[in-house]
Amino acid sequence: MKLRLLAVGTRMPDWVQEGFGDYAKRLSGDISLELVEITAGKRLKATDLARVKEEEGEALLAALKPQERVIVLDVLGKALSTEDMAARLKDWQVDGRPAALLVGGPEGLSRAVLERADEKWSLSRLTLPHPLVRVVIAEQLYRSWSLLRGHPYHR
Repeated sequence: MKLRLLAVGTRMPDWVQEGFGDYAKRLSGDISLELVEITAGKRLKATDLARVKEEEGEALLAALKPQERVIVLDVLGKALSTEDMAARLKDWQVDGRPAALLVGGPEGLSRAVLERADEKWSLSRLTLPHPLVRVVIAEQLYRSWSLLRGHPYHR
């Protein structure tokens, strides 16, 4: 099964790239995780942030593949335990469709992206730095996958 993380923002710090890369490469065989970076809009003093959010949303939607299940990461989404996430991952594997997880920019996701979502997840009610979300989602996908495989990582 192919998973893609579509995330607004480029040129992340080394620790973000290393953390995401480490967990992505641990996934093997029946599942893969790819990162697709979406260029963030320019934010200057007089920038219309609502317009920037819309443009980033358009770019996220344009990066989707037609057959992909769309999961957005949003503070108002459903909170999942690791076991819940593992169950969702198993369901997706049975279904066979690839999935895309979408992370917006600092202003969040546009209405169009939220409306396109098949599922909405919340990693936390806390506001997390968007670079950190990349690492957390990769780790949680790996943890869920290892739980399904009976690997001792999840204890």
